[in-house]
Amino acid sequence: MLESIQVIIPALDEAETIGAVVTELRELGLTRIRVIDNGSRDATANVAREAGAEVIAEARRGYGQACWTGYQNLDPAVEWVLFADADGSDELSDVTRMVAAAQEGADFVLGDRRARPEGRAVMTPVQHFGNGLATTLIRLGWGQRYHDLGPLRLIRRTLLERIDMRDRGFGWTIEMQVRAVEEGARIVELPVTYKPRAGGKSKISGTIRGSVAAGTIILSTLAARWWRKPSVHGLRDSWGGGLVLLGAAMMMPWGDFAEAGTVPWFLGAAGLMSLGWLLSLGGRARAAWWFWAVAIGARLVLLPMAPGDDVWRYLWEGRMQSAGFSPYLHAPDDLYLVTWRDAAWAWINHKEFSAIYPPLAQLALRAVTVVSTSVLAMKLAFIAADLAVVALLARRFGRARTLIYAWNPLVIYVGAGGAHYEPLLVLALVAGWLAWPEGTDDDAWGGRPAQRGRRWLAAWWLGVSVGLKWITAPLVAWMVWARLRVRDWAGAVQLALLGALPVVIGLLWFHFEFGRVGPLAPRDYVAWARTAELMPWLVEQVWPATASRNGIALALFVPVAAWVFFRARTLTEFGEAFLVAMLLFAPSVHAWYFVWLVPWAVATRNAGTLAVSVSAFVYFWLWQRSAVTGEWIQTPLEKLLLWGPLVLGYGWSMRKVRR
Repeated sequence: MLESIQVIIPALDEAETIGAVVTELRELGLTRIRVIDNGSRDATANVAREAGAEVIAEARRGYGQACWTGYQNLDPAVEWVLFADADGSDELSDVTRMVAAAQEGADFVLGDRRARPEGRAVMTPVQHFGNGLATTLIRLGWGQRYHDLGPLRLIRRTLLERIDMRDRGFGWTIEMQVRAVEEGARIVELPVTYKPRAGGKSKISGTIRGSVAAGTIILSTLAARWWRKPSVHGLRDSWGGGLVLLGAAMMMPWGDFAEAGTVPWFLGAAGLMSLGWLLSLGGRARAAWWFWAVAIGARLVLLPMAPGDDVWRYLWEGRMQSAGFSPYLHAPDDLYLVTWRDAAWAWINHKEFSAIYPPLAQLALRAVTVVSTSVLAMKLAFIAADLAVVALLARRFGRARTLIYAWNPLVIYVGAGGAHYEPLLVLALVAGWLAWPEGTDDDAWGGRPAQRGRRWLAAWWLGVSVGLKWITAPLVAWMVWARLRVRDWAGAVQLALLGALPVVIGLLWFHFEFGRVGPLAPRDYVAWARTAELMPWLVEQVWPATASRNGIALALFVPVAAWVFFRARTLTEFGEAFLVAMLLFAPSVHAWYFVWLVPWAVATRNAGTLAVSVSAFVYFWLWQRSAVTGEWIQTPLEKLLLWGPLVLGYGWSMRKVRR
């Protein structure tokens, strides 16, 4: 069996001891000996090589990094891996008994330094405390009674490969022991002799800094492994979902932001929902009934909540269309419509401005009001669209990843509580995105017929999203560009026509029904309105003249959008990056706009989107200030709290992808 054992010895400045260690191992009959020089400044590598070891240089510091490098590219004949220290503190003759235990059926054999009095006497108090605490926590968390975290260990190669070691530092040993338990390995601990190091200086127990660092990493490794346990995943799903439901119930009475003192209670409930949602992320979501119970239940709980003021405009404009008035030609305060005013008319925002929503959105709102002119009907329509998005995402990515959207507190509030029509946009957006055959964008001449059909479907649905809100038009343009890039001229034309068709249908409907469409957006409002903006505000700090000139923000955004457009290789990459950039440069941003990003995060797990799903609630403090002082202004601190998590998280995720 000895010829099938690969010995791996991490070494950092161990020139005094490494030669004797290699020589003793060779005398035991072990011939496959690798010394991993972890950046030594002395002659460690030369001494080890002269003693007969294979030496591999690993400049990246870390005990785990050295061990991981050591077992890469092993000879196919290697069946076992023996890890040993380079400091001469192990009595290597004990390896013979470890090999015998392996031959008797063990998968993982560890040397227990604390089993003998002389070994316990050599170990420092810090080592005793760290080992005792770690092994106790393993026993409590995994039910395995270890006695030591000793460095001398023999492990079956197949088990080591199944364990899939991730730690690259001091947490290496404890991760191996925990993962061996999780893999159901046959584990044996044997008493071994432990001596004072033969020379050199300890990098861990010999210094206070090293001891604290090792202890911190060992405990954090244990916590991370416990967090990933299947049984803990179930608890995370249960507790997380429960907190989402409880937070929704607590949020429900606090939707009337115009009333001073409401927002703090609303934010407290949002915090509880966010805690539950964050707790659930990374869970298994194994129980379909619980996944859907929380997704549906949290939304239904918010049905009685006082909605945002946008819904009163939705209902008004839907009713006016049925009465024969175009919302593009008649603002809510138009004298022609005086006889149609009811109690809810007073709650409409910006009555002096005509409609800003695209024609297809107007037709969707009209369709709801034909059935019922109540807020409840509008909310139910939005909830139905929202749950359809959940179903589409779960079908493609699975329930566990779809928790990012399904239990997201911001998503739940926006449609079910605030009654904003974002779920209609997101449904069309997601339907188009998921229909697009990602990964076939560079196929020449349009690809197979099935792929062409999926592209047509994607163009249609994204065209619907454009008809619901203009902001997704560049996604259709990018799909056209993807076909032009491979000289698929016919395919590009087809996608352009299909993407434009829903918008054209909406425009023609209004033209034939009302004689003309009218202005599709009030120019004055678009030119100066600002809310919770980031880049325009930053530009204003250095160029005060841009304070009420939103065209400057557009001019700055265009080159950024062009860079994102031509750099992206997939629709997922472009869609997420474009929407993030647009929000950063938009002069008027509301909390519900961040919902546009959430479906993409189900695919990318972008940390910025996860973070802003929570930080976006800072936006609602504007309502508290408005109710108390009448001002609609964000402080620099509020902007930092709102935007900082998105910017930092998105940047971190992009850097991770590039690596």
